[in-house]
Amino acid sequence: MNHYLLTYHLAPDYLERRPQFREPHLALAWAAAERGELVLGGAVEDPVDTALLLFAGAGPEAAEAFARADPYVTEGIVERWTVRRWATVVGEHAAHPVRAERQA
Repeated sequence: MNHYLLTYHLAPDYLERRPQFREPHLALAWAAAERGELVLGGAVEDPVDTALLLFAGAGPEAAEAFARADPYVTEGIVERWTVRRWATVVGEHAAHPVRAERQA
């Protein structure tokens, strides 16, 4: 299992246009979460210009498919998106835990 960050770069009018697409977006997101693909997701605040969605899986396909189907993307309130592997190494849910040889 690996982690993948789907990063949305939001349009300047994102907050104004979001309400009309929020229900189908949330339905898509919760379905992905229930399948175990989407771990966490949400907008980054101050300013709200980016959103981050953390996916888990063998490859980036679930994150990429999500973005292609997301009404936020298809309706243009996401200007562009990227998917990158995130090499998580610390924490209970790290994909590839690495511990110090000597604990501090």
